[in-house]
Amino acid sequence: MKFVAITACPTGIAHTYMAAESLEQTAKANGDTIVVETQGSAGSEPLSAADIADADAVIFAADLAVAGRERFAGKPIVEAPVKAAINDAAGLFERAKAAAAEPPADQPAAQPAAAEPELTTKVGEHDRLGSRIRQWLMTGVSYLIPFVAAGGLLIAVSFALGGYQIADAPKVTEHFDAGSLAGWAALMYQIGSVAFQFLVPVLAGFIAFAMADRPAIAPGFVGGAVSVAIGAGFLGGLVAGLFAGGVVLGLKKIRVPKAMRGIMPVVVYPLLGTVVVGVLMYVVVGKPIAIATTGLTHWLNSLSGTSAVLLGALLGLMMAFDMGGPVNKAAYAFAVGGLTTGSAGSLQIMAAVMAAGMVPPLALALASTVRKKLFTAAERENGRAAWLLGASFITEGAIPFAAADPFRVIPSIMAGSAVTGALSMAFGATLRAPHGGIFVVPLIGNPLLFLVALVAGTLVAATSVVLLKQLRFRSAEPAAAVSAHPVNA
Repeated sequence: MKFVAITACPTGIAHTYMAAESLEQTAKANGDTIVVETQGSAGSEPLSAADIADADAVIFAADLAVAGRERFAGKPIVEAPVKAAINDAAGLFERAKAAAAEPPADQPAAQPAAAEPELTTKVGEHDRLGSRIRQWLMTGVSYLIPFVAAGGLLIAVSFALGGYQIADAPKVTEHFDAGSLAGWAALMYQIGSVAFQFLVPVLAGFIAFAMADRPAIAPGFVGGAVSVAIGAGFLGGLVAGLFAGGVVLGLKKIRVPKAMRGIMPVVVYPLLGTVVVGVLMYVVVGKPIAIATTGLTHWLNSLSGTSAVLLGALLGLMMAFDMGGPVNKAAYAFAVGGLTTGSAGSLQIMAAVMAAGMVPPLALALASTVRKKLFTAAERENGRAAWLLGASFITEGAIPFAAADPFRVIPSIMAGSAVTGALSMAFGATLRAPHGGIFVVPLIGNPLLFLVALVAGTLVAATSVVLLKQLRFRSAEPAAAVSAHPVNA
């Protein structure tokens, strides 16, 4: 049979593409064909009209509203969360085949059209309030990540090159010398700093966009910029984004004459939203949030001893708990938000978060290598890929293992990540780059101790997985012996 599918996760990074790969592999194993459109952070290659017309059924593996849904009018559709495609793709195909076998509904068939490239709000129409708030925040984070990666890595490279004083960077680049190491260091620092200045406005703008669509982007960006100007930082950006989205949502509910409807989303909503959010941030809530941000910065700088170790352990637990899900992203966003303050404590937190996030895939890659018999052939194959995923700080590489055996895998990797996070904080490792994994070790403060923390947590997690899986296999051995020798039983 022929199928088409769309995969989309809240942040549009890893789960979107892992679900697509799982569907493609399962279709190949079943002798079916499938074409998948991944609506992820890298954009999407729209399904062709011919692929949609030829499909027997459609699979939506998505945790948010599917863009271009109208293209599939008249086709049998099966919907499920994105993790269902990763964990049970075979079940989705069974449902799709059953839907295709049902008599077609009495509705006019629509000519499918290619999807127009568009922004995605990452929020479903029928989500509960708690889910909506989480998705609004995750939308902001998903659009923020490219700026984080570009700006953070460039700043980290500038520090690795060294050879200049930050205060002198404008003077150095004003008379740029391509043969000077200091010149390149200064240039990388200035470019990265400019990219980093967009972090809070982008976060606020796309939180607002997720809430109230395009008319809320301008109020959100302006609110985020005000937050930076008054020192409210990352926390202020979160609040400004929520305010901007809420204000524009409220304005949309006001009925206006038909003649004015055309200018409302282009002029009126952005104008009034920007005024209201700007006043709220400058006059009402901005200063208290700035005071709270200053207090948080001082607290981060004062972390030492037991408090730092406990915070590292907590962040490690969060990074491993759902492997790229909302809890993982909350810990990562906390670390990235700290980078905007430039405090020494925030650099330690970033190092702890990245090290802890690398542990789950590395530990399972190690466990599936040293004790192959405890893992299936598919898991051993995933283990080979997990080496690179873990080294690249892609925690989602552990998902296939956790999906197959959650009660043994998840506690094990949480323990290992907690150990790594705690040790990283205890060792005082620092990191200015928000991503990169093993490839940015030269940019890490105390790199050898950082690697010691990473190896220790990986060994703890891998050992825990092996021990727990051995308990399962040993408990299964007597039953297997009885079934193999019924006469002796």
